[in-house]
Amino acid sequence: MQMTFSCVALTVALFAAPAPLVSPLLADDWPQWLGPNRDTSSRETGLLRSWPEGGPPRAWLFRDCGKGYSGPAVVGGVLYILGSHDGTASLLAIDTATGAEQWRRPLAEEFTNGWGDGPRSTPCVDGNRVYAMTSGGTLACVTTAGRLVWSVAMQDLGGETPTWGYAESPLVDGRLVLCTPGGGQGAIAALDKQTGGVVWQTTGVTGNAHYSSVVPATILGVRQFVQLLPARLVGVAADDGRLLWEYPWTKPTAAIPTPLVDGNRVYATSGYGTGCACVEIAPSGSSADNGAAGGDGQEFVANEVYRNKNLKNKHGGVILLDGCVYGHSNPGGWTCQDFETGEVVWKERRAVGMGALGYADGMLYLLDKDTGDVALVEPSPEGYQERGRFTLEPQTEIRKPRGRIWVHPVVAGGKLYLRDQDLLFCFDVADQ
Repeated sequence: MQMTFSCVALTVALFAAPAPLVSPLLADDWPQWLGPNRDTSSRETGLLRSWPEGGPPRAWLFRDCGKGYSGPAVVGGVLYILGSHDGTASLLAIDTATGAEQWRRPLAEEFTNGWGDGPRSTPCVDGNRVYAMTSGGTLACVTTAGRLVWSVAMQDLGGETPTWGYAESPLVDGRLVLCTPGGGQGAIAALDKQTGGVVWQTTGVTGNAHYSSVVPATILGVRQFVQLLPARLVGVAADDGRLLWEYPWTKPTAAIPTPLVDGNRVYATSGYGTGCACVEIAPSGSSADNGAAGGDGQEFVANEVYRNKNLKNKHGGVILLDGCVYGHSNPGGWTCQDFETGEVVWKERRAVGMGALGYADGMLYLLDKDTGDVALVEPSPEGYQERGRFTLEPQTEIRKPRGRIWVHPVVAGGKLYLRDQDLLFCFDVADQ
């Protein structure tokens, strides 16, 4: 099902011209999964706060993204996204002004699955390089001009392809690119972003990979990476991957949503009946240590603040805004949860079905995975406040029967991007 790659397959610049220099990120860029800060939030302003009947105007529709559930990264007027065509997974670059394809770089053999074929992750743009993970487990580094620099197979790092494929979106942090191969050699790995060489793997944290993505954080002055694995929520040191703290999880069918970090508190949620938890990280052995977790030389403990089933987010993601966590709970509907206490503030079961969310300029963008309905909602503890909606049209004809519209909404450069397999939509949401 996948091509064979060496652990570090360098393809040096023998055939291509040097890649152009890339300017620093702009306020309206979306360089990676969940945006500039990996928190679902866009930094731009000046967007519509209500939509006309029928929704915002469509700027363009690109019809050849191929199969897959990869989301877009948008930097410097170029959108990068993964898709599968004719059995091959590729990284595509698309002009955001016109919707025209600029280049396509084949990466690996297409991953196939009963719920849908093709890639599932969002590329990460860092300077003049793009880092992308295919569902079969190939992590590739490609220049913004489309030249392959190196690729690494997660299987060469001890990983085993998860049931629904690798869906993690890679993270670039300083000189490192982070990924979660899973396996006995170390569940989480840090590679040199220039060469793909292994800098460290978490020998103290092993086990299978699922579908969540690593989050960078500085907690109590220590730089670390937070990840949700099937059996535990962990923080590992950025310098060498040692385990700093852990909190037991309940081995859901799939651990998918990316954790939230706020100060020294970490929040995680899963569907399939699991629910959510908030933990507070404290020094090991301190007066704050109530024995909830820690030991074995760990530097910190994760003290449980609350654990309940008030928000069971399956895969659409959650966001923390002004002391409230917003996301879809299955069952239960769209939910506003008090971050401090874990109590439900409100639920809305009927307006929009289960799906993914995005956020920009004070507004939530909700996407119904089944119908393609898109709603603009003003987040408020006072209740569900919708400010417009429309339905994606047309919808793909290549999606497998069990597949849905699972790609998260992205807002960048005054544009709303939505994907349904081969169809990539661009809507103008700037308040002009």
